[in-house]
Amino acid sequence: METGLLENQLYTDDELMSLLFQGGKAAELAFTTIYDKYATRIRAYCYTVMKDSEIAGDIFQETFIKFFNATTKEEKKGTPIGWLITIARNLCLNAKRDAKPNIALDKIDLRHEGPMPYEAEENSKLVGVALDALENQMREAVALRYFEDMPYDSIAEILGITSARARYLVFTAKGKMKKKLQPYLKEL
Repeated sequence: METGLLENQLYTDDELMSLLFQGGKAAELAFTTIYDKYATRIRAYCYTVMKDSEIAGDIFQETFIKFFNATTKEEKKGTPIGWLITIARNLCLNAKRDAKPNIALDKIDLRHEGPMPYEAEENSKLVGVALDALENQMREAVALRYFEDMPYDSIAEILGITSARARYLVFTAKGKMKKKLQPYLKEL
């Protein structure tokens, strides 16, 4: 396959995965295309789960390294985003498991990017607090559904649960978040 073909054509995820398994220059270009397509979503997922930009950045990088290494070993079925989210999820869970309970004060970063109106910033913080109060699996389901815009079937596959359970988790999480935010919603 010529290098120019990949740059001048749009490929489906299935075609990109096939190119990855072929190896060589086509695989490198396919990987770059997948990276460009999904990097923002994977970075956002890692940050949503970890809530620490430094750790999330490390996990983000390791996710793509593991993804590339896995595609050079053997051909597997699935979509790139499914693989990437699964790898990122496993790395996040491992990092949380291995994390120490104490956090140094100098590691806390209270800055945000770009100007944000005061009300929007406060609302964002409130939603973040409500999201953080959820159990891990619920928080992950909500993040995948609303931040990654994934269908319930994909969420179920990534979390290793049924589609019905994924729907239940999202529905229950919304109810819990609404209940937690109720006093603030009245003020708004």
